[in-house]
Amino acid sequence: KPKTKRAKRFLEKRDAKVIENTKNALLIKGGNTSETVTRALRDIYSLKKPNVVLYKKKNITRPFEDQTSMEFFSKKSDSSLFIFGSHNKKRPHNLIMGRMFDYHVLDMIELGIEKFNGLRDFKNSKSAEGSKPMLIFAGDLFELDNDHKRLKNLLIDFFRGPTVPNVRLGGLEIVLHFAAFGGKIFMRSYKVLLKKSGCRTPRIELEEMGPSFNFVLRRTHLASDDLYKKSLKQPKALKAKKKKNISQDVFGTTYGRIHMEKQDLGKLQTRKMKGLKRRKGEIKVVSDEAESSPKKAKEQ
Repeated sequence: KPKTKRAKRFLEKRDAKVIENTKNALLIKGGNTSETVTRALRDIYSLKKPNVVLYKKKNITRPFEDQTSMEFFSKKSDSSLFIFGSHNKKRPHNLIMGRMFDYHVLDMIELGIEKFNGLRDFKNSKSAEGSKPMLIFAGDLFELDNDHKRLKNLLIDFFRGPTVPNVRLGGLEIVLHFAAFGGKIFMRSYKVLLKKSGCRTPRIELEEMGPSFNFVLRRTHLASDDLYKKSLKQPKALKAKKKKNISQDVFGTTYGRIHMEKQDLGKLQTRKMKGLKRRKGEIKVVSDEAESSPKKAKEQ
């Protein structure tokens, strides 16, 4: 139990929430890194700001052999996403991308950098800090192969940015394009330029701004189906309540069905008119059929 109000606020901030807050990312350098890995981590840091923490000191750890260090750093910085950069003779220019669930490693995918062009290699203007990127995925492997499916999900989780109700046109500044082809993953970053078109809708042009990567997929550590399903579970408060007797057709038209009890038309209230009322001294008109039947005449 917290002893101070400050500790209580700190624990409430990290407690489970109905609406999930924006995920923070953690960038860590390994015990041995190359200049390519260091520059790659800095450029990813620039893309992900402000929801990112960069550890500049070297940390001697191997996430695939021992995950406790990553879980400790994740809990310390309150980050559920991480990238670990390392370099050795067996796996040169290596990036390990992963995510946490309840401060335990859920997925890890190892990517090798074969070609890299950083932000400083493109001499043009860059996007503003905190821009929400648009993500494009190309290639059948992202739909057919299980490892590439999970990698696609992980990349969306890492780069999607904050959840917002509305987006203005001028705020769409970055496009991140991922293509899977020939056993490699190509990542390209573009800046959106809005040009004059002579009408209200502007003309769109894309200008490459970096960073750009050519990745090769190496090792993977994926969660079991049961654990992955558990991590996707939503609280009951977020689930929409099902409305009964409402349906939609293929054109989006909504239909509602109303259930009513059987009505007794004999007790139905009709409109009252003064002209239909019987007045005093009015002679009762009896039809010929009623005259022939004394019983009916009596009823009338």
